[in-house]
Amino acid sequence: MRRAAQILFVFWLLAAGAFRGAAQAPAPAPAEAEAPPPSSNVGAITVRFVGAANVDEQVIRANMQVHEGSPFDETLIDRDIRSLYKTGLFEYIEVKRDVQPDGTINLVVEITPKYRVQDVLFEGNQKVKSTRLTKETKTRAGATLDERQVKEDSGKIHDFYEKKGYSEVAVTYDIQRDRSTGQGTVIFKIHEGKKVHLSDIRFVGNAHLSARKLRHQMETSRYHWLWSWITDGGRYKADQFQDDLDKLRDYYRDQGYLDIDIPQEKVIIDYPGTSQMVVTIQVTEGRQYHIGAITFSGNKIYSNRLLRLALRQKPGMVFSPSKLDKDVSTLEDFYGRDGYLETEIHLVRKPNLATGNIDIEYQIQESKIFYVESIKIEGNTKTKSKVILRELILGPGEVFDTVRMKISKQRLQNTGFFDDVEVTPETTNIPQRRDLKIAVKEARTGNLTFGAGFSSLERATFFTELSQSNFDLGNSHSFFQGAGQKFRIRLEIGTLSNEAVISFEEPWLFQRELALGFEIYRTSSDYNSSFYTEIHTGGEVYVRKRLFEFVDAQLSYTYDVTEIKNVTADASPIIQQTAGSTKESKVGLEIVHSSLNKLINTTSGNREQIDTTFVGGPFGGNVDYYGLEFKGSQFYPLFEAQTQVLSIVGRAGVKQNYGRSATVPYFDRYFLGGPYDLRGFEYRAVGPRDANEEPIGGKSYGMFSIEYSLDVVSPIRFALFYDNGFVNTGAYDFNPGNYNDDFGFGIRLFILGAPLSLDYGIPITGDAINKQGGQFNFTFGTRF
Repeated sequence: MRRAAQILFVFWLLAAGAFRGAAQAPAPAPAEAEAPPPSSNVGAITVRFVGAANVDEQVIRANMQVHEGSPFDETLIDRDIRSLYKTGLFEYIEVKRDVQPDGTINLVVEITPKYRVQDVLFEGNQKVKSTRLTKETKTRAGATLDERQVKEDSGKIHDFYEKKGYSEVAVTYDIQRDRSTGQGTVIFKIHEGKKVHLSDIRFVGNAHLSARKLRHQMETSRYHWLWSWITDGGRYKADQFQDDLDKLRDYYRDQGYLDIDIPQEKVIIDYPGTSQMVVTIQVTEGRQYHIGAITFSGNKIYSNRLLRLALRQKPGMVFSPSKLDKDVSTLEDFYGRDGYLETEIHLVRKPNLATGNIDIEYQIQESKIFYVESIKIEGNTKTKSKVILRELILGPGEVFDTVRMKISKQRLQNTGFFDDVEVTPETTNIPQRRDLKIAVKEARTGNLTFGAGFSSLERATFFTELSQSNFDLGNSHSFFQGAGQKFRIRLEIGTLSNEAVISFEEPWLFQRELALGFEIYRTSSDYNSSFYTEIHTGGEVYVRKRLFEFVDAQLSYTYDVTEIKNVTADASPIIQQTAGSTKESKVGLEIVHSSLNKLINTTSGNREQIDTTFVGGPFGGNVDYYGLEFKGSQFYPLFEAQTQVLSIVGRAGVKQNYGRSATVPYFDRYFLGGPYDLRGFEYRAVGPRDANEEPIGGKSYGMFSIEYSLDVVSPIRFALFYDNGFVNTGAYDFNPGNYNDDFGFGIRLFILGAPLSLDYGIPITGDAINKQGGQFNFTFGTRF
């Protein structure tokens, strides 16, 4: 045994010496010289290529720190080997040592270079040019040959063909290596197959769920000539289709079909035409399960009856896993709102063989009540802590209400100051106390934009805008950021309009939820009429206060100078009489109630606005009138499929002169027609006219609009609408006898992050002047 141990020890020494000089090398090499003596120096360093020398020797020496005459250091040699491997140029590196009689050590660096790409070729691509396919790959002539990259490139070529509709495409590759030159030619071999459109997706065995509902769960969609070229739909993509089958299974389970079976191997693909593909999916639904008895265990704080009232799912309903998960969250919030922070709720499913239903037991582990100890804020590099604190509705000493914690998170997200917000309880050393931890990631809140636009009303416009939604007027050290103020400068020059605006708002005056702001503006427009130019110059100061939930009030003072210039000789007398400057000093009160779920692509909720305006009188100016206006909108979600929504918009207003004014200036009266109200008529075409048939507006108006919309492919929506409205000459005259109406259709989409509406309105009821046929309108913004 002792002799055997000695032999093993010798073999271990030999193996250690063999491995020592080839760090990270694929295979060991035997040592050719005895171990170097201590404090030896490096002699000659020779670079020897194994195979073709397709790498310059200077590249190798440049990546080595060991040089002739330097002290011999094994660690430094190992480091040089790693450095050479990191270049990606070499397959194998070995450093051999030769100890000389004088103690110096000569080094021989044996290098096996990687092959280099001589050329990249494509074979079989008849429909797509090789130059186009080259854009999909990273393998290039002259680069290091990396077979992993070549394989990845073949996958990208396959995906490219699939997006083009070649669902039968097959892509392989071949690498022809020349050992004498160290170069290789990469050949991508492509079998394109036929270009086909996915004309139909069919289902077999879906007795209880319609094919239409099932198709709505899939990303893979049927080809449609109108929008598939925009949405990249109508094409079969294997990976996406696999995900769709999983989505179908999940959807069935959520409808109570827990035994659903949709086998991949039974999917049938047919080609009924030269450019058509039909996919047939086999479905075995199984039985539909329902909820049986619902029981609770472990609950002492709240009774079974009270907990049962909090649940949305009841006995007899379809067994839906996602809805039951929501009920678990509801129960957790039910406990969490009273501070029972660590209460755990587990849902246990119990199949009932007697009834065939699934009984449910909510197992509850109740916790003690917790309170907020302190608030910790992290990640706010520019936003002041007070800006974050004022958005919280949960503070130190209060019961740790998890519902209010979630609302606080939502309020912070709604500020737009942060890309990410995390609000979580954090453990403390004090029993039944938790810190409220706020972790934020700052967002970019300042923007300097330049652009051009075009609308059916204002024609071409060019603009530049500087805005900062997290402005700090008194802090130049942080580039005027961090206090949550709003600041904006906008300059716009257009074919028919010009605009210059400076605005500022402090949303929390004196650290109270009271906003104070102002705006200074000058606007010039020629689109109101071809007979004159209308210029507005003025400023506004306002305060805004949240009265109670969902209701805001804003009190404002505005001083506006209106100039009517460049009046043509054939303009109406009422226009000519108003030529020059009109000064208006007005006070406004605006009350807004809004419960909209979102401002863009709204799907539910309502918004009501009442505007009261007093002009002149004790406030000055040379015009006296008052106005009352109501605007309301209601959104009803109809069906979840395609997010179908019905919206109703209603408006009514009145203006009446008093005191010094014999009438309301015509440029302040009401007009209808155009992209914002009656879309089947030209801008301002609906309403009273003078003897020259020039629109002069009215003192009373009313209108309503009904619109049905649905997702085509998100975020593109299709809309059908009907608009109806009237404008009457006299104040408080709401007789709808002279109404005008229209119907039409439109598209809703996003351009550069802004909502764009494209509408075509067709007039139904009008007169010989304003009924000019269909009108095409396109505008940016949201219509309430």
